[in-house]
Amino acid sequence: MTSMNNPGSTSWDAPAPGHISLGGNPGPSEEDGRDSVVTDRAVVSAPDPAAATPAELLPAAADHYSLFQDVSGEDLRAWADARSLAAEVLPRINDWWDRGEYPIELIARLGELDLLTDGLDVPGHRTLSPLATGLVNMELSRIDGSVGTMVGVQGGLALRSIMLLGSEEQKQRWAEPLATGTEHAAFALTEPDHGSDSVSLETVARRDGENWVLTGQKRWIGNGAGCDLSVVWARVDDPADEKLHGQVSGFLVDQSLPGYEAEVIRGKVALRAIHQAHITMTDVRIPLDRRLPGARSFKDTSKVLFATRAGVAWGALGHALACYESALEHAQKRIQFGRPLAKAQHIQVRLASMLQTLTSMQLHCVRLAELEAAGTIRPEQASLAKVHNTRAAREIASDARDMLGGSGILLENRVVRHRSDIEALHTYEGTDTMQSLIVGRSITGVSAFA
Repeated sequence: MTSMNNPGSTSWDAPAPGHISLGGNPGPSEEDGRDSVVTDRAVVSAPDPAAATPAELLPAAADHYSLFQDVSGEDLRAWADARSLAAEVLPRINDWWDRGEYPIELIARLGELDLLTDGLDVPGHRTLSPLATGLVNMELSRIDGSVGTMVGVQGGLALRSIMLLGSEEQKQRWAEPLATGTEHAAFALTEPDHGSDSVSLETVARRDGENWVLTGQKRWIGNGAGCDLSVVWARVDDPADEKLHGQVSGFLVDQSLPGYEAEVIRGKVALRAIHQAHITMTDVRIPLDRRLPGARSFKDTSKVLFATRAGVAWGALGHALACYESALEHAQKRIQFGRPLAKAQHIQVRLASMLQTLTSMQLHCVRLAELEAAGTIRPEQASLAKVHNTRAAREIASDARDMLGGSGILLENRVVRHRSDIEALHTYEGTDTMQSLIVGRSITGVSAFA
């Protein structure tokens, strides 16, 4: 693990072999030599990667209630470590995004900075507080949504499944390589016909002697192709075990096994610098000890999902922050009718409205971190924050894109990339409708799911 006092000591200057192309096969891209789409005409400045104080990381113009100005110690160091990636990622992210190319070596870079644990207690690694975990999610999404999603998939979902529900042997095998990013993992729950109703999943794990035999399909699985491990959720077919038979459990599946086939999904217009796969499993055989022993029903799966929902609210905040900052800078620099746009009344009103929305997002996130730190957070509270913040991020991103005019549709100015990526956050980890129904159930005491 890289020292916390010098987390960026290992350089990462250019892509190494390991990029994944749209075909889903690891290997260097044939287009690595292509000129970047970034030009010097960008109207938005890159953030300062050396920022290390709260005021530098989040200026007062974006922290109106000074909610983050007293962040200090390990929380501040983790936040600054996440910000440091901006200098490495921003010069190339538009090119990756434009080509739909996954720079999977970034996962190891995140591991070097010790940012992959997502608040989990992993031996040998710093344990981030709920606030620090949120700030890391925010900052990485402020850089790019695909980078934030890398942590969400690798640490938030795959590693969390093993740390919460795995055996000691499974933890010993996978905790370190997943926390350092030397091996890459997926969380395979969603299916072609089961997204919001994932509890009804059809993938089956049938016991056959000393093996489990998995058959079924999964879809929209980050890291599901060309990586190492998939945490596959399947319905158990084992009549000999009355308590487990028919229940949902998790299985650790090596992606290189016979019968495991994965194809990268093409045609995405969001999160284009990370790949999702359509997985088909045909009689994939794994030993009995590859089942997560703590996963004995879908309620156990939900523990993993609930823990990551707050992270999506923080990620949406990062996207909204990037868009707001871009709109503010553009208004200050752009000269129209002989004066800066920022002197126009309607521009100031729009910026003030964006700041109101941004501040409400920040309040949701800070309160979630406080509740989680106190151990009193409830699932419906995370659901409310997820719904509110993804809706609010869409609003801010659309307003920022409009304020930039024609420049707003150029990748080099970042807003349109964030605006597109927010659409994925609005859907994943539970759609707006499903999260609202969770809140509605807590309000009324009546479930409307069925």
